[in-house]
Amino acid sequence: KRVAANIDIPFTVGGGINELSDVDRLLNAGADKVSINSSAIRNPDLVDKIAKHFCSQVCVVAIDAKQTETGWKCYLNGGRIETDKYLFDWAKEVNNRGAGEILFTSMNHDGVKNGYANEALAALADRLSIPIIASGGAGAKEHFRDVFLEGKADAALAASVFHFGEIKIPDLKSYLCAQGVAMRR
Repeated sequence: KRVAANIDIPFTVGGGINELSDVDRLLNAGADKVSINSSAIRNPDLVDKIAKHFCSQVCVVAIDAKQTETGWKCYLNGGRIETDKYLFDWAKEVNNRGAGEILFTSMNHDGVKNGYANEALAALADRLSIPIIASGGAGAKEHFRDVFLEGKADAALAASVFHFGEIKIPDLKSYLCAQGVAMRR
């Protein structure tokens, strides 16, 4: 409630969401969307239920995945527990179940600051009908350009480059506009 009272932009809340009553409580507190990851893998029907009761736009499914010898494997609990699910199959399943967006974090790229997993992102964009948010890998302005133009992401998440002032948001927006990336100003 305090966050909602102090900002004028949409925001998404994740963590500890296991049932519809959790979603209802967060939306009533001012969140615009919820993000589920481990709970979606453990209970895929939760995606259907959120989409049915609150509309697809409310349900963001976060997917933490790591590229392994057998392909992009999905993980639970912040990337600590490997599952039997594979990124592309799982993303397609939640798309079909009614998720409104996918937040894909490449664990191979997260914190490394060498760029996003653009090949995997582009493959997701080609397979899905919902927006994809890229996470993991931002270290330079060019990485943002590439994630939109090569990775076909609809949005890109970054943390440390903004928190530590390595990239200023107004500078990034100007750069991306000059590179032909459409965005809200």
